[in-house]
Amino acid sequence: MSAKRIFDPVHHFIELGAAEVRLLDTPVLQRLRRLRQLGLAYLAFPAAEHSRFSHGLGALAAGERVLGALRAQDSGYFAGESDYQQQRKLLRASLLLHDVGHGPFSHACEAVLGVRHEVRTRAILERADMREALAALEVEFDEVVALITGDEPTRYPVLKELVSGPNLDADRMDYLLRDAYFTGVTSGRYDAEQLIISFRVFERDGKPVLGIDGRGIVALESFVLARYMMFATVYFHHTTRMFERVLQAALREIWPDPRALDATDEFLSWDDFRVLDAFRLAPGPAARALRERKTLYGVAAEFNAERDLLVFEECLEALRARYGEALWADSQEQLLHRLPLGLDDASPTVLVGTRVGVVDARNASDLIARLAGKAYWRKLFVAKDEVSVAEARELCRAIIREPAHTLSG
Repeated sequence: MSAKRIFDPVHHFIELGAAEVRLLDTPVLQRLRRLRQLGLAYLAFPAAEHSRFSHGLGALAAGERVLGALRAQDSGYFAGESDYQQQRKLLRASLLLHDVGHGPFSHACEAVLGVRHEVRTRAILERADMREALAALEVEFDEVVALITGDEPTRYPVLKELVSGPNLDADRMDYLLRDAYFTGVTSGRYDAEQLIISFRVFERDGKPVLGIDGRGIVALESFVLARYMMFATVYFHHTTRMFERVLQAALREIWPDPRALDATDEFLSWDDFRVLDAFRLAPGPAARALRERKTLYGVAAEFNAERDLLVFEECLEALRARYGEALWADSQEQLLHRLPLGLDDASPTVLVGTRVGVVDARNASDLIARLAGKAYWRKLFVAKDEVSVAEARELCRAIIREPAHTLSG
């Protein structure tokens, strides 16, 4: 019998045991209520106010359903009931905790402070209250850290894929549905029910690997498309990207010495609310722009999911020659190792069980094969107080219209 039942608009009722409730009540977990899941996306999508706290619960719910689906298949992956229960406790704890290393406004903060959130995670979990909470859950500290960071060896490679894997992790399964729900982007939804019941454990090089049954290939396609659509519509939205650049400048105004936040307790004392309060009093232009939602940059041209950078580079050089430092070129390719699947033949992908054996998802689906591979997301911005945005746009349009160019994407 559960100790607490929490209602969630995405997964509905989420049940927690007594030890999980105590973990949830720790200051480290409660702080996640004050960290927005989508950072500054609410400036473009006003309802995107959901937190990393609700996302952690959602990731737990998604992971629980996947593990239950694997158990229902009776594939021999679990050594017995006690093995299943132990993996279940470990998975649930890891998913609840997977975001504790994030700072205010997440990735913008990380870029300013220069410390990856995975590194913060270990330090935070080493706190006495967190070790006590994990001990009460009867899970091993090192195993939780290994699953969350993805950098250390683990006895449970399937759970590692579910917590921090490159493609089919419960983290991504929840945030796509949650972000789509709160932004209102319906194209970001996917067939979660079909995908979950299609999960299977295969063997590759003598090790268990997470994959899906061939009957779930259409659900996997919907998942891949949802990821693509959310990147295109929300995560790389020009307003969000522009304000994140301003946010980084504002964070440098209030944190002139990033090393001052190296201590774990000091880092944990900061959340979105404290940062915004600091901006309220900060005299710098970046903090003022965020307070007043003043757009400091205008979009001159966007190049979304391009396979060929020729036209982008010509526009970049033309704008740079005319406007110099008033130009800002935004690049997001570093995120594409997770979009949509593998960049090359050596990259991790999803395995699919078919009548002819277990194959790469790109061989099981023509749609996935077409979407897979490296694409480039670029935006060219100009400073509005120095440059005519209309003039910059016309300069780019003239280059794009030239018949010698063929745009891809």
